[in-house]
Amino acid sequence: MGEERQATGQPSGFREFIVLMALTMSLVALSIDMMLPAFPAMARDLAVAQPNDIQLIISLMFIGLAIGQLFYGPLSDSVGRKPAMHAGFAILMLGSLISLFATDFTTMLVGRFMQGFGAAGPRAVAMALIRDRFRGSEMARVMSFIMTIFILVPILAPALGQGILLIAGWRTIFAVFIGFSIAVQLWIGLRQPETLAPEHRRPFTMVSIGTGLLEVVRCRAAMAYTLVAGGVFGAFMGYLNSCQQVFQLQYGLGKLFPLLFGGMAFSTGIAAVVNGQLVLRFGMHRLSRRALYAVTLLSWLLLAISWAYGGHPPLWMFLAIGVGWFFCIGIVFGNINSMAMEPLGHVAGSAAAVIGTSTTFMAVGLGYLIGGAYDGTLLPMTVGFAVLTAVSSLLTAIVEAPREAARKKRWRKNAGG
Repeated sequence: MGEERQATGQPSGFREFIVLMALTMSLVALSIDMMLPAFPAMARDLAVAQPNDIQLIISLMFIGLAIGQLFYGPLSDSVGRKPAMHAGFAILMLGSLISLFATDFTTMLVGRFMQGFGAAGPRAVAMALIRDRFRGSEMARVMSFIMTIFILVPILAPALGQGILLIAGWRTIFAVFIGFSIAVQLWIGLRQPETLAPEHRRPFTMVSIGTGLLEVVRCRAAMAYTLVAGGVFGAFMGYLNSCQQVFQLQYGLGKLFPLLFGGMAFSTGIAAVVNGQLVLRFGMHRLSRRALYAVTLLSWLLLAISWAYGGHPPLWMFLAIGVGWFFCIGIVFGNINSMAMEPLGHVAGSAAAVIGTSTTFMAVGLGYLIGGAYDGTLLPMTVGFAVLTAVSSLLTAIVEAPREAARKKRWRKNAGG
């Protein structure tokens, strides 16, 4: 079942491990997607100056996440996975409390930054913990199972947030999130064994941290896939920043927004299931490359249609292309982190930190540019989709060229034999 380096035995079961890692990694998505229906009320109560500024509630969360991963990754390589994860949970809940009681927009952004910094612990350490146990296509398969459960969050979270708003204020959303975080932390503490044996730990010194981070940065393949992930995630962030305005304002869907948002995300969940079945047959590299080419074609198609309709295509067209787009994105997301982590198992914590931080910083910056350019039409978002996926496809083709040439050479040799 892949590479094992456990220090204190197995988790109680493979399925429980999958569910627990999925819930741990879903903390970031939950803290964002539950808030989306509450943006108009939050903007009003916190006196947000410009309509697009409310998107900073998402961006500051991701900035904290990006910075935090650089700390928790090396920390987990030094003290073990579980202590680093518990430290993150503590800061996450402190940031949630600050946001819960915020009375102005600045305090809210401080709380959201701390939420992101704290969530970086569970997020980055979960990736390292998975890499402790699995590698290669087996890791990609495990990640697909995790994504299958993980994707339920963006499907259900907006509806949960909308439901809370119907019976209570937006602050109650933060209280529910705190309760969820406590439950996941207790589950980890009681059921998840430590996976990094003492003999594999690295000193937590600046020299050791710098050496580990430098080793990751020098890995050409890992950095190339990180750039690809950042580009694709940046396109997704552009959608995430703009979707509330697109659905509720541009298309006038009001309280139907969570239903449409969840429906789009559902196709990503289907992709995660399909990816888990296909990745062992075709390999994560080949599968991801094809999916990335497909999402690029769909992005340019959506841009052409949006342009033809003056930035306001019929909703059914947007949704039809969007479902295919999200399906392909699900295939890419299910594999790209595994591809970047594949050669770096010996420094999994540092690798998760560098890859996660670089990807998130890229995505936040690109997503904020796309979201900030929203002008009441789909054009800024679709231009972002088209450009970022095209660049990501080109970079993938370049870095995959030697591997693809070797595969074709083997195929010709076998066909000739």
